[in-house]
Amino acid sequence: MSEQKYRIGILGMQGATEEHASHLQQAGHEPILIKNRELLETVDALIIPGGESTAIWRLMKKNNLVDAVKQFAQSKKPIFGTCAGLVLLGKGQVDAEQSVHLGLMDVQVKRNGFGRQRDSFEANLDVNGMKEPYPAVFIRAPYIESAGERVEVLAAYDDKIVAAKEENLIVAAFHPELTDDNRFLELFLSLVEEKPVLTV
Repeated sequence: MSEQKYRIGILGMQGATEEHASHLQQAGHEPILIKNRELLETVDALIIPGGESTAIWRLMKKNNLVDAVKQFAQSKKPIFGTCAGLVLLGKGQVDAEQSVHLGLMDVQVKRNGFGRQRDSFEANLDVNGMKEPYPAVFIRAPYIESAGERVEVLAAYDDKIVAAKEENLIVAAFHPELTDDNRFLELFLSLVEEKPVLTV
């Protein structure tokens, strides 16, 4: 991996922003909390963190960030969606009364697929491209119920897809920022290296 320092946006509407910022700083990159379109235009890539997907969606709409994030993705800049970020990046949710999604990744998502807060758990995942199991932390986690042909499945748990990649988009049903294992962050940053960056 290159020694290039990147400006990585973290969608700052709601959720686990501080943990992602700490992870990025430890890896030598500059986290930028994104709360408006102007800031989004200054970063090389974006993380949509865990939290409450409906609350994040409403705040994105209020701050005119829905179309801005779609344009960001269409420009082929990398986006990493974790937990609620996975829900938002998908094309829809199954068994949901109100579907909140950006429609960027060809996946259908089951919200709270593994249960509520009390059903949180940890599991060692076999991940495509990783030699050793990845220690994943699941908190009110969703999962991917179905994925399109262009979606690369990276990991599954209990026969349910929990990590995937499609072009410049990566999603994880778990919380990589809550572990000391940087391999998912490195995978995300490897996509940044493939794109023209804003940093000097």
